[in-house]
Amino acid sequence: MEKVKCLIIGSGPAGYTAAIYAARAGLKPVMYTGPQPGGQLMITNEVENYPGYPDGRQGPEMMEDFQKQAERFETDIRHEIITKVDFTGPIHKVWSESGHEIHSPAVIIATGASAKWLGIPGEDTLQNRGVSACAVCDGFFFRNQEVAIVGAGDTAAEESTYLAKICSKVHLIVRRDEMRASKIMQQRVLNNPKIQVHWNTETEEVLGEQAVEGIRVVNNKTGEKTVLNVTGFFVAIGHKPNTDIFKDWITLDDSGYISLPNPGRTHTNIEGVFACGDAQDKVYRQAVTAAGTGCMAALDAERYLVATEQ
Repeated sequence: MEKVKCLIIGSGPAGYTAAIYAARAGLKPVMYTGPQPGGQLMITNEVENYPGYPDGRQGPEMMEDFQKQAERFETDIRHEIITKVDFTGPIHKVWSESGHEIHSPAVIIATGASAKWLGIPGEDTLQNRGVSACAVCDGFFFRNQEVAIVGAGDTAAEESTYLAKICSKVHLIVRRDEMRASKIMQQRVLNNPKIQVHWNTETEEVLGEQAVEGIRVVNNKTGEKTVLNVTGFFVAIGHKPNTDIFKDWITLDDSGYISLPNPGRTHTNIEGVFACGDAQDKVYRQAVTAAGTGCMAALDAERYLVATEQ
């Protein structure tokens, strides 16, 4: 059994920023990176919207920068997964996949969320080469080009509207004969002349060798197949927060995101446990907002430890 002052579960912009602030505050944080060190940015090609990188930066390279900065202040970074937690009492217990037990009065959850994918041919092999799960992040690279987006909720409606501002045409692929998006979002889509909605349609395959050259879709009513000649393919069918191991302790919403009782703060319903990044944010899901909440979580943890004299 090991005792640490501040434990960070998960990496990515939120986790690494929390580590930087916690380390500079003398909390000697220990970080368990999880299954994907660096989070979703590890599968993101060019990042051009993070302040301080005027020429852009590759996602993995940016996360390497974050890691080096955290290590500079002597964060103990461990490339392992936390598989079990026990948040009973003021000293929180967690176990790693190797069976190592760690006790800490302050735990920062930064486990993020994972994009949901369709699981169709070409989708995986062409990620970062025209396939994306974030139109706001990557839409800029497809300006004045024809793109497709799949989804039927508010996110798909919002992102298709966003893409229509910068792309020549947007194909919105909707599996049923109606959308789940709110009425006002649907009207924005249907009234936009640059958006063509394909009802009762599913994507069968993403086409292309080195980059996206098109998608093959099928009408699930008629069986008719069509190839859409697009250069970008966006998947907007939702994200799954990586919070399953906390469900018996932390209050989650219906989608599995961590619910924070006090808006503007990172405290969870468990005293001494804080949440940041995409594990608790289903609205913005940007690297810069995740980093901001990582800073907040570290400051909240520091103040908690001072107040409880731990």
